[in-house]
Amino acid sequence: MTPAKTTKKKKGEEATVSRHHGVIDQRLVRALGHPVRVYALNILNERVASPNEISKELGESVGHVSYHIKVLRECECVELVDTAPRRGAMEHYYRATDRAFLRPEEWSELPANIRPGLSSSGLKTILNDAASALLAGTFDQRIDRHLSWTPMILDEDGWDELKATLLETLENVLEIQAKSAERLTKADAAGIPVSVAMLGFEAPASGDGKVAPSKPKKKKKKG
Repeated sequence: MTPAKTTKKKKGEEATVSRHHGVIDQRLVRALGHPVRVYALNILNERVASPNEISKELGESVGHVSYHIKVLRECECVELVDTAPRRGAMEHYYRATDRAFLRPEEWSELPANIRPGLSSSGLKTILNDAASALLAGTFDQRIDRHLSWTPMILDEDGWDELKATLLETLENVLEIQAKSAERLTKADAAGIPVSVAMLGFEAPASGDGKVAPSKPKKKKKKG
């Protein structure tokens, strides 16, 4: 379901990367295996940046980020697009060549023991992103921001309909991003940093996996 990814290279230029359908890209699986790599890949999907710039944005050391950028490059998820001298050293600038997620058919073919780790990495990325926005005061800065949680009971047909709706919404979100990127490039504008996350998963049955509330201690009778 993931469409070909279009990223900005330089003004007026585009680079389109497509992925082969029906083939699990193990390099992308490896790339998604650490939250720092997911964050860096998301940043490099938005713009060209150096490990030094990414380290400041993530609050990580340059060496730590540089290592993960190296892994992303080995996985062919990012590519070097420019170099520039900076304070006696050469700074390297990268851009993303792929998105930080797998298509549904790729995900379904992954070994079961790999999925929880990737899910955990993705959830950490989402939660850290939201926490950073709360601390920075941007989460509620816009009165029309969206936050919803909808627990429900579905049958199999309902699950299929929900799944299709989420995938369609994702495609619409990516189309909105692509159109915005085109307008921003023409206007030479920075744009509004926005984070969008969607979750649709089977919840545990009532009582399963939940910590039972502690029972109040009975008061001893005096005398």
